[in-house]
Amino acid sequence: LEVNPKTGEPFLRLMSHKNIILTPVRLDDGPAMIPYFNDERVYHWLSSPPYPYLPEHAEWWLNQAKEKQDRWLAELEAVRDDPIPKIVDFCPVGHIREIQEDSTELLIGNIDIDLAQQPWELEGRSKQGPPRRDPSDPDIWTFGDYLAPSHHGRGIMSDAVQTVMQKWAIPRMGVRRMVVNALEGNIGSVRVFEKNGFKFRKTI
Repeated sequence: LEVNPKTGEPFLRLMSHKNIILTPVRLDDGPAMIPYFNDERVYHWLSSPPYPYLPEHAEWWLNQAKEKQDRWLAELEAVRDDPIPKIVDFCPVGHIREIQEDSTELLIGNIDIDLAQQPWELEGRSKQGPPRRDPSDPDIWTFGDYLAPSHHGRGIMSDAVQTVMQKWAIPRMGVRRMVVNALEGNIGSVRVFEKNGFKFRKTI
């Protein structure tokens, strides 16, 4: 992680799109999020956010996300000087922001990585608890993501997936196995993961 010298906020810079960074959520992100989750080009492909997406939905989500990320960042700060980086169960940065010419940052999406919990992701294993990191039977992780329609088709999400995997998930979370899913017809999402080495397995 890099750190913004002015704000102290950690971030990951995308590997190819150097003007795009991943940061923690900010409590004032709601006004940017709401139009995205009310846009058919976004909500049609998501299963969890309510529609219509209202200010109170954004406020609730941001508050609980901020609380989690503050705990995660405190955990990282506590081991910052350890000679061997600690393996953790989280990625503390996920909001995708484009740095503008005037140095302001435009929220354009989000990417999450978490333990898989859905039956179609678990491939017959029981629901997962805390990560076990058993090399003979790796934990199954998954991605969730969305991107502003104005930024579709630019390779941004493919770059975000690659960046998170190579710079954080593998070295800092010990991720060794991932299963991702997309709603049928979401060709763009399928291609994002195929570009990152994922193989299409089945339609359910």
